[in-house]
Amino acid sequence: MSHKSLMHGGGESYSGVVPAKQPNQSERSPAEVVEGRPLTKENTRQSNPYRTPSRESGPSGLERVREAAKQDGKLRFTALLHHVSIDLLRESYYSLKKQAAPGVDGVTWQEHGHDLEARLRDLHGRVHRGSYHAQPSRRVWIPKADGRQRPLGIAALEDKIVQRAVGTVLNQIWEEDFLGFSYGFRPGRSQQDALDALWVGIVRKKVNWILDLDIRSFFDKLQHPWLVQFVEHRIGDKRVVRLIQKWLKAGVMEDGQWNETKEGSHSWLGTRVMTAWSRSSFVGVGNHTWTLPTSTGTR
Repeated sequence: MSHKSLMHGGGESYSGVVPAKQPNQSERSPAEVVEGRPLTKENTRQSNPYRTPSRESGPSGLERVREAAKQDGKLRFTALLHHVSIDLLRESYYSLKKQAAPGVDGVTWQEHGHDLEARLRDLHGRVHRGSYHAQPSRRVWIPKADGRQRPLGIAALEDKIVQRAVGTVLNQIWEEDFLGFSYGFRPGRSQQDALDALWVGIVRKKVNWILDLDIRSFFDKLQHPWLVQFVEHRIGDKRVVRLIQKWLKAGVMEDGQWNETKEGSHSWLGTRVMTAWSRSSFVGVGNHTWTLPTSTGTR
């Protein structure tokens, strides 16, 4: 396993001591801070990937949100939707997978790109007026290694754009809340990073035990009221919360039949961070714990 791109946070796990939070944005990765490794080319500092173009000098609106979240871990953000701008919607469109399967609308990435600016202006207006309506996700079934099948929801392309944009805004807050050893569904972190950190822990630390836990059928059994309640710990903008509720209540289409989803989340749901905050696999080694993603979480 590669020694590169190690992202490892240390600290006590479940011995009654809260793990020390590792820096999420610094000139050195959490692995380098803990292990004392020299700065490598692969881990050099990167600019904020969520910064949107601005004619003004100084920090962008999203960076100010992130700084406020960093300064006050209990702050509830009551004005966030204005950050979902046409520029951010455009950026979200171009960040989508170009060859991804279409949702119930049948619209592909390439087709949506025709007259893109007019589409984005219309979408932006509907989101801010409250007239945007989420479409059902198209349900498909993915085979699992044990022979069972896992339901997967494919969102309509317009919904993907809005979800990605809202997720970008919310990531500014939740990325400051996460601990350094958390890897599940986080921007710039992957399963490989988590496994590398685990390898470092096993090789360089005194290990007496390894604990691997996962929550069974999490996506199928996720309780919507609890999810919204968790979101509202930090998100006080009711317009953003209503968008999330629209995605939860949009339901799924399967074989031409609409089905209500009273529990579970089979769509991308706007942000991977929302899912990661509620669910991760925990791998404990000795006195250290890492949260590892158990699927790619990509659509």
